[in-house]
Amino acid sequence: MSAPHRDDQDEPGSATPAALPGQDHHRGGALLPQSTVAALWAVRHGQSTANVAFAEAERTGSADLPVTGRDSDVPLSALGRAQARTLTGWLADHAPGTGPDLVVCSPYARARQTWEAMAAAAPDVPVLVDERLRDREMGVFELYPPGALAARAPDEAARRALLGEWSYRPPGGEALADVALRIRDFTTELTGAAAGRRVLLVAHDAVVIALRYVLAGIGAPVPHDLPPVPNASVTHWRGDGHHLRLAHWGQTDHLTRH
Repeated sequence: MSAPHRDDQDEPGSATPAALPGQDHHRGGALLPQSTVAALWAVRHGQSTANVAFAEAERTGSADLPVTGRDSDVPLSALGRAQARTLTGWLADHAPGTGPDLVVCSPYARARQTWEAMAAAAPDVPVLVDERLRDREMGVFELYPPGALAARAPDEAARRALLGEWSYRPPGGEALADVALRIRDFTTELTGAAAGRRVLLVAHDAVVIALRYVLAGIGAPVPHDLPPVPNASVTHWRGDGHHLRLAHWGQTDHLTRH
């Protein structure tokens, strides 16, 4: 289990430049984007069958393609379904008027199945599906484990290693930087459409990483070395009426409590 990451306080003695009218500063000097969303949670889906297959391929050193079909159709594993059920307990633990009052879900099967398991704890909360919350698209290398990419397209694997995940764009696919562009568009629209709302997103690790970068504001560093985003984890931003500030990163304690 990964330890929760706290980012809701400035470092002692850190200097913050004066803000321009209508703007604020994130720790480190970045300008936080305006947001009137009251609270934002981002849940990564539970373990998927592709997560299991990729881990096994890495363990054995296999260059096979262990998953067929479309990435968007990959379902939860048995463990992933159990993890999703624990998120029901996390959702039910919120006192009245403090939990999500709007859910926006990725269109991918594993995210929708995660919400379907959670929904029993919030049957009256409206749910929307938004295409911008889909997982990172890998183009012609969709559903390729790293070992298969290295064996079948070594030049491409070398280019990926050279550029890093933030900048590497597979043919027909997206870099994490591209995911951030659509997430920036989504959060900008959310600010106007969900003012004062407490919003839960059910999506993917790439989306959570992109959210952290976008909500950190103008001038924020590229998130090359973030802690992982575990399956069924919860990341939380608190709103103050003007901005969203990161409070908890990748929390998983509910997986052992419930």
